[in-house]
Amino acid sequence: MDLLVDLIFESDDDIDDNDEFVERRPYVIRNKPNNFQVWDDKEFFDRFRLKKDTVLELLHAIEDRLIILRNKSRSLTPINQLLTLRFYATGNFLRACGDFSGVSISTASRVIAKVSMAIASLSATMINMPQSNVEIRTTQQAFYDMYKFPRVIGCIDGTHIRIQSPGGKHAEEFRNRKGFFSLNIVCDHNMRIIDVVARWPGSVHDATIFQHSRLRRRLEEGEFRPGILLGDSGYPIKKYLLTPLLHPTTAAENSYNSAHISLEASIFSFKFRYES
Repeated sequence: MDLLVDLIFESDDDIDDNDEFVERRPYVIRNKPNNFQVWDDKEFFDRFRLKKDTVLELLHAIEDRLIILRNKSRSLTPINQLLTLRFYATGNFLRACGDFSGVSISTASRVIAKVSMAIASLSATMINMPQSNVEIRTTQQAFYDMYKFPRVIGCIDGTHIRIQSPGGKHAEEFRNRKGFFSLNIVCDHNMRIIDVVARWPGSVHDATIFQHSRLRRRLEEGEFRPGILLGDSGYPIKKYLLTPLLHPTTAAENSYNSAHISLEASIFSFKFRYES
C-alpha cells in the first residue's frame, strides 16, 4: 500500500485540455492530506463506506485512466482523486469534498467527473448476471443455503437517488413522491450488483422500468433457465420472477413469504449503508 500511497504527484490542471483560457488568480499550494495514513480502518470505512483494501483494488483498476500531465508544482495523485469517493458516500457539496481532499471547489468538480467516468468504464466487466451453467448453479445453491429458496439467481428491487432538478420542461418527470431519481438493480446472494438500469426518471414505477429492460427480454428468452428472480409486490408475477403472496393461508405459503421478508431486509440494509 505504501507504494501506491507514494505515487508520483500529478497535475490537476490538465483534466480538460480544451478548457477556454481564462486569467488565473495566484495559486496557493495547499497541503493535501494522505487519508490512508490519517485514519485507521474503522475511521476510513465510516467516512467512505468502503474498506481500504476495496479502495486500493478499485485504484488498481482505474489508475491508468486517472494519470494526468504534470504542470508547474501542483499535485493531485490518483489516490487522492479516488478519495473523492467521500462525495459519493455522503452527498456533501463540492466545497466540502474539495476541502476534505485539500483541493479547490473547481478542481473537486473536475476530479469527481473524471473519477466517475473512470469507474463507470468498468461496468461492462464488473456488473454481470451469472453467465455459465456453473455460475448459475453456484448462485442458486448459495441462495438456497441462505434463504431456502430454490433456483434463485438474483433479487430485483427499485431504489431512488436524490438529485437536483435537471430543469427544463421535463424536470417534473424526474420527481417521485420524494423527489428522487429511479434506479432498478439486481443483487446476488453477496449483495453484489449484477444488473442495473439507471435511465428512468423518478416518476416511473419499478415494474415499468423492468418491463422495458433488456434483462426482462433475456429472462423471457430463457437465457438463465432454470434461474429465477425474486422481487417485492411491486413487480408482476412471472414464471421467472416470484413475488410475495398477498394473502398466504397455508404453512408453506407463510414460509415462502417469510423467506421473502428475510431477503428484503438484507437488501434494505445494503441500501441503508449508502443513505446520506
